[in-house]
Amino acid sequence: MVDQDMINQLRPSMSKRQVIYIMGSPMLTDVFHQNRWDYLYSARLEGKEAEQKRISLIFDNDQLIGVQGDFKPSEVPVIKPSAETTVDVPKRDLEKTMWETITGFFGINATDDTSKTDKPASKPSTESPTDQLPL
Repeated sequence: MVDQDMINQLRPSMSKRQVIYIMGSPMLTDVFHQNRWDYLYSARLEGKEAEQKRISLIFDNDQLIGVQGDFKPSEVPVIKPSAETTVDVPKRDLEKTMWETITGFFGINATDDTSKTDKPASKPSTESPTDQLPL
């Protein structure tokens, strides 16, 4: 649905990408006129005649240069307030890896090597590998 608020946000020299953000994808594109995008709007309210409106946007080198049709942009730039909310995310401690953070919850210090020193060193075996197999 195309409305006047959308048209009021259009400004000369806008890129095609900016126009798509405001207007959405064009409803009609002509292979012979790739620098023109057409938008059609049709509505029929109960008990009234069908209302049809059209707007064509003209581009040159990926920049908006003209608007034609039933809607005309406003003379004064319109700033549409955003309904989105900005959230501040607290700074993350980057000195610890994810594994260090997880093991820290369980009281395990990943950099602590005491578990390695608690075990006595094993003596090298003098038996051959075949002597170690159970019979």
